[in-house]
Amino acid sequence: MLIGELARRTSVSTRLLRYYEEQGLLQPQRDALGYRSYADDAPEQVGHIRDMLAAGLSTEDIRSLLPCTIDHANKWIQACDASLGIVENRHGDLDRKIAELEQQRERLTAKRTSIRAAMPAAH
Repeated sequence: MLIGELARRTSVSTRLLRYYEEQGLLQPQRDALGYRSYADDAPEQVGHIRDMLAAGLSTEDIRSLLPCTIDHANKWIQACDASLGIVENRHGDLDRKIAELEQQRERLTAKRTSIRAAMPAAH
């Protein structure tokens, strides 16, 4: 299928599909006229890429995971030690970010409480 058809089937812009190609996440074939031609499973691949991005993985992470990817009836699984390491690292990153956000929230809550206490009482 051509890039326009893939864009329509996935609701992903052609620009973003080209970006995925530049990042090594999609590998279309080129026909004699130079048009991109995608395999029949490309919509599932794009969905898988979108899912991994939504999970917080970077395009670099995803590119590293692709050699480990297995398609079990369109349920994409990254089944190797490298993929587990990448996912565990991202999970740890999220845990750290959550802890930082919780600390920020506590500080803001304390500031809000201080501001409210310092305000004159409403009549």
